[in-house]
Amino acid sequence: MSKPEKFFDENGLRLDGRRVDEIRPMKIEIGVLSRADGSCYLEWGNNKVLAGVFGPRELHPRRMQRPDTAIVRYRYNMAAFSVEDRIRPGQNRRATEISKVSREAFEPVVLTHLYPGAVIDVFAEILQADAGTRTAAINAATIALADAGIPMKGLISACAVGKVDGKLVLDLSKDEDNYGDADLPVAMTQDGDITLIQMDGNLTQDEFKEAMELVKVGCKQILEIQREALKGKFSQFDTEEIEPKIVAGVSESEVEIDEAVETDDTGTEEEVEDVEEDIVSNDENNEKPDENADYEDVEEGEDK
Repeated sequence: MSKPEKFFDENGLRLDGRRVDEIRPMKIEIGVLSRADGSCYLEWGNNKVLAGVFGPRELHPRRMQRPDTAIVRYRYNMAAFSVEDRIRPGQNRRATEISKVSREAFEPVVLTHLYPGAVIDVFAEILQADAGTRTAAINAATIALADAGIPMKGLISACAVGKVDGKLVLDLSKDEDNYGDADLPVAMTQDGDITLIQMDGNLTQDEFKEAMELVKVGCKQILEIQREALKGKFSQFDTEEIEPKIVAGVSESEVEIDEAVETDDTGTEEEVEDVEEDIVSNDENNEKPDENADYEDVEEGEDK
């Protein structure tokens, strides 16, 4: 692949038609792995990432357990077929480094103290790579953790900013990543606290400040996509399913009570009539007696 002659057209748009502050299209599917406690499939541009979470579960060997907290293990891996030139399968130095910094990005938000002696395993598999795989994997892992019900202080969103032809651009494409002047991947919480930051290349102080403001814009866009995906996943548990229906101005619960009275199968019509006569006779017998009669009865009883 050769370097493009230019990265911007006459309108200031990038090679794929995006503006400098626009991210690539993102698609999220939740719960794609039945054997995992939580999972997510994410497409971001041409990146395709599959994330799975297993745990919390007991950590073995037990000598690795921590009595007051759980351990988070994160494994980032690129499939051998994920790039144009087939790579050697298995972990390498780059994958080990990304796994380490990604794990550290989640440590401030995962409430590990709730599961002492346990382990939470996060697996991020890159099925197809197209620049920004570490940030794409973090975004997918965040959704997988939420799908697994792992308590967290908030969601993590990750995005990258780079410098291409002297301009700062958000969410680098493959050509921009390969031939750009700088790459700055960042992960942050929904409150804006940074949990991961790395830089490859050179930026001035002013460019760095501008890049941080730009990456916040991208992370907010991603956070909104993540929230919408989770809402779509758990919308089936809305309370509207248990609300009674209104039938001609009467609630469904009242209709069911009326029907139960009208269609009571516990007795025949004769038995129902007998019950009604008993109720009427009881009402007649329960009339308040004459006060003088009460006193006479009492006196007669005392004489006896």
